[in-house]
Amino acid sequence: MQKILHACIVGAGLMGHGIAQVFAHAGHKVTIFDPDAATLDAAPQRVAHNLEQMGIASAPVLANITFSTDLQTAAREADIVIEAVPEKLELKQQLFIDIARHSPDHTVFASNTSVIPITSIGELLPPNAKARLVGTHWWNPPHLVPLVEVVRTKFTSEAVFDWTFELMLALGKSPVKVQQDVPGFIGNRLQHAMWREAISLVSKGVCDAETIDTVVKQSFGMRMPFLGPMENADLVGLQLAKLVHQVIFPDLCNDKAPNPLLDSLLSQGHQGMRSGQGLRSWSQEKADQVRTELALRLIDSVTKPNV
Repeated sequence: MQKILHACIVGAGLMGHGIAQVFAHAGHKVTIFDPDAATLDAAPQRVAHNLEQMGIASAPVLANITFSTDLQTAAREADIVIEAVPEKLELKQQLFIDIARHSPDHTVFASNTSVIPITSIGELLPPNAKARLVGTHWWNPPHLVPLVEVVRTKFTSEAVFDWTFELMLALGKSPVKVQQDVPGFIGNRLQHAMWREAISLVSKGVCDAETIDTVVKQSFGMRMPFLGPMENADLVGLQLAKLVHQVIFPDLCNDKAPNPLLDSLLSQGHQGMRSGQGLRSWSQEKADQVRTELALRLIDSVTKPNV
C-alpha cells in the first residue's frame, strides 16, 4: 500500500470530510464530491478544525484534497470511491450506477452505509461492478474511531475484499472482515440491541434516560475498552452466563419495530441535541460540551492506546 492512491469521497458532510481527512493525512490524493456547494465549502474548515484538535498542521493535509460539485470529474481517476451520503437506498443505488459509469474499470466501490445491506445497494449494477463493491463502515468521528467494518457480498471478488482490508490497515485503521452481508453488520447490531433495551426501560418507567447513561458509563462501559463481551463471558464463565440468560432473556425487550416512545417524542419536535430535546434535554452549550469532550477523549485514546 505504498502507492499513492486517488480516493474519491462522495458526500462532504458528517462522515465524508473525516474519511477524506484520513486518506489525505496518509498522503493520498483525495477528491471530495458533493452536489451542495455550501456543504462542500464548509469541508476545508471542518477538516482544519479536526486537525487543530489533534495537534496536526492542516496545510499539508488540505494540500492533498480537491473539491468538486461534478461527479464525473471527481471519479474519473479514482482508485477507490467511498460513498457517504444519507441512508436512502434509492439514492445510493443510483449514485453507484453513476459512479460506475464515470470511473475507471479497476475502481473499487465502497459504501459507508451504517445498516443497509451492501447487496441491496449494488443490486442494479452490472456483474463486473458488483464484483468491485464492498462495504466500508467507518464510525463517527471517522478520523478518530479506529474501526472500519469491511463487508463483502456474495458478488464481491476475493481480491477486492482483501485489497480493501489491507488499505484500511495501511491507513492506520483497525479493520475487521464481515463475511456475511447482514443488515447493520456487526457493530450496529450490537449497539442497537442495547439501545432497544435502554429505550424500553425508559418507556416502561423503570428509570429515566439520564439514569441509563449513568449506569452504562459508571459500570460495564468502563470495562469495554479493555474487555470485550466475549472475553467477559469467558472471564465470568459460560455456566454463569447461561444461568443469567435463563433468568433475564425472557424479560428482555424483543420488539420488532421502533419503540412508540420515539414516535411520541418526534411528534413533539424532539429530535435530540439539534432541537434541544430528545430522550434528554440539551442546551447548545451542553451539546457542544459533549461533542468536544468526546473528541478530546478519543484523541487521547488514539495517541495513548491501551496496551
